[in-house]
Amino acid sequence: MSLSALLTIFSTNIWVYSALKLVCGFCRATIGTCALVLTTELVGKRWRGEVGVIGFFCFTIGFLSLPAIAYLNRGSSWRYLYVWTSIPGILYSMLVHFFVHESPRWLFVRGRKEEAVATLKSIAPPSHSGCLTWSFSGVSFEQETCNNGNVYSTFKMLVQKRWAFRRLLPVMVIGFGIGMVYYGMPLGLGNLSFNLYLSVTFNALSELPSSLVTILLIGKLNRKISVLAFTMISGIFSVMCALKGQVWARFQIGLELISFFSASTAFNILLIFTTELFPTCVRNSATSLVRQALVFGGVFGPMLVAAESRNEISSYGVFGLVIGCCGLFAVCLPETRGRTICDTMDEEEHKEKAACNSVGDVLA
Repeated sequence: MSLSALLTIFSTNIWVYSALKLVCGFCRATIGTCALVLTTELVGKRWRGEVGVIGFFCFTIGFLSLPAIAYLNRGSSWRYLYVWTSIPGILYSMLVHFFVHESPRWLFVRGRKEEAVATLKSIAPPSHSGCLTWSFSGVSFEQETCNNGNVYSTFKMLVQKRWAFRRLLPVMVIGFGIGMVYYGMPLGLGNLSFNLYLSVTFNALSELPSSLVTILLIGKLNRKISVLAFTMISGIFSVMCALKGQVWARFQIGLELISFFSASTAFNILLIFTTELFPTCVRNSATSLVRQALVFGGVFGPMLVAAESRNEISSYGVFGLVIGCCGLFAVCLPETRGRTICDTMDEEEHKEKAACNSVGDVLA
């Protein structure tokens, strides 16, 4: 990602520039998913949500740094922007290579037991590292090894397993609705009766309290209810932005900020929710599919905003209806707060059947 961004400064025409940006975007798309999954698998369930949200907070800080970099280089060529944004990424990738551990869960389900134990020993305090080998000596490899050798077999498992597909489809639908608002709403700020520069700044700043709220409350919030509540709030206030009249025009930016804040919070919680819904052997693929649904929802944002500029439709009204309807699919998902995450499909399936039997016994 960083190397292709750095090479952009040597672009001789729009085609070379576009090709390098395509490579950069292709590489960048996988980083967020891998980073989220890796951090959640390196910690226990007590800190799983908090650590995941800290990544979103750092992303927001990096996003807010771009206007400062652009301001400092306002009198220079655009090529310098790529220098100052790509070099830190190259240095960061070196730090990741030397200091970041591979997920012991991932190593273990791939049958690489010795590497998993070595990673755990490097993480654990010295007083506990000695007992790790003994703790894993009785675990059966045949039961824990995940048999998906490539990404295609992983997707096949997600679709063929009925319980997995019943989880994957709702979270992707929810992701589609959130993505339409998260990516599309900032594009429609020019259609509001408010200063464009201030409204863009306020939207960027609203992601900070969204991350902070999620960090502070993720350990106390039920995932399913939180996603449902924040998508409903975002939908209601987005629809209110579409109301016409001088009275409503005065409150449009406030309503828009509440809607965008709620969508950003739902975005954060949904990704944490997704990592808890699927076992280690398919977690990265499931999270990638949800991210693709988020981006796919964002594809329709520019179209709706362009349609509103021609007085054909109210983009904020559509945003509100879509995220509100998509958010209802959260009722189809099981709650995961405080639950131990599984490593294999069989383990997750066994837990799913046990939960269904418990519910059946209670109803009986």
